[in-house]
Amino acid sequence: MKRLFLLPFYLLPVLLITGLPVTGMAQSADKIGNEFTAAISQFQLLSKNLPPDKLAQYSDHGQVKACGPGSWVAGFYPGSLFYLYSETKNSWTLEEGLRRVKLMEPEQYNTGTHDLGFMMYCSYGNLYKIKPGEAVKQVLVNSATSLSKRFNPAVGCIRSWGKISDTTEFRVIIDNMMNLELLFWAAKATGNRQFYDIAVKHANTTMQQHFRPDYSSYHVVVYNPKTGAVIKKQTAQGASDASAWARGQAWGLYGFTMCYRETKDRKYLRQAQHIASFILNNPNLPKDKIPYWDFNAPGIPNTDRDASAGAIMASALIELSSYVDKKLSATYLNAAKEMLNSLSGPAYKAAPGQNGGFLLMHSVGSHPANAEVDVALSYADYYYIEALKRLKDAGGRL
Repeated sequence: MKRLFLLPFYLLPVLLITGLPVTGMAQSADKIGNEFTAAISQFQLLSKNLPPDKLAQYSDHGQVKACGPGSWVAGFYPGSLFYLYSETKNSWTLEEGLRRVKLMEPEQYNTGTHDLGFMMYCSYGNLYKIKPGEAVKQVLVNSATSLSKRFNPAVGCIRSWGKISDTTEFRVIIDNMMNLELLFWAAKATGNRQFYDIAVKHANTTMQQHFRPDYSSYHVVVYNPKTGAVIKKQTAQGASDASAWARGQAWGLYGFTMCYRETKDRKYLRQAQHIASFILNNPNLPKDKIPYWDFNAPGIPNTDRDASAGAIMASALIELSSYVDKKLSATYLNAAKEMLNSLSGPAYKAAPGQNGGFLLMHSVGSHPANAEVDVALSYADYYYIEALKRLKDAGGRL
């Protein structure tokens, strides 16, 4: 039901003279709802640009690139649809989400990737929230089991990239913090403590080894798989080994906030707060709060922004705001609103019918590889929708 706003009778002539619609106040007060509605229209266009056996990956100036179900980004499109269904009850979003997520079912047994959390929890996990059932639950449990097989007790982490059997280098990326949510969920769903223990051990090792004194994060830490000793710390997608790759900082902020939610261990809360401070107080954070692709990127301010990093940060900050005192909560929430207002404005949000059906423009996949630079990305849209949903659930408005 739409909320009605009754205007005083003496304002009606003013509105008629100026030509402002009488419904304008109601529309502005429900801007988040309008964003959800607009997203559905865009995704209906996107669905027409996707082959029936593929999922959304990115759009380069309207040219849509699709991916197979084994891509790390495969789950974001159906996951976004399930979020939209939860907010709007639009039947098309559920039907389209079910059609696309079915493609990913075989991935529950994929032990060759560390990204099963992204792939399966962001898709099947969101489906389970709106349509819980034994079949969906089993897909998630099997996915968590497959992910757990990449855990190395000597290192204390889940392996990123490469084969489980590789005995030379054991690489771990900060992104992997995001895959722990699947394990925490599986621990609660099954009562199997092993899932929980693996997630906690990975978080602890990452907190110890990935972060610098200023609480910026390395992208990659390489370990000896037999001894757990650190071999080197480097980057794959950042400007340099010593730089603060923007999306990596966002993954860390989101991941440790989530770890606090799942464990109530305050060391994770403190870590998330430290990361938030690094981001929000960084002299290279632009006024509109949407970061450059790397906080130390060469050429600042004449370099690319990363809307995906801004969307992830906004979503994480909204959750983090609910775990701290009022003053800090207001700081985090206001920053998240600034980010979302920027993303929902014309500088970052595509006009209706444009962008191949994606919502946000100006994201960066990998600048060093010149891959997906200044494009629309499926995960930017996902975390943008999630952030809007979290803000609405918190009682906030844009």
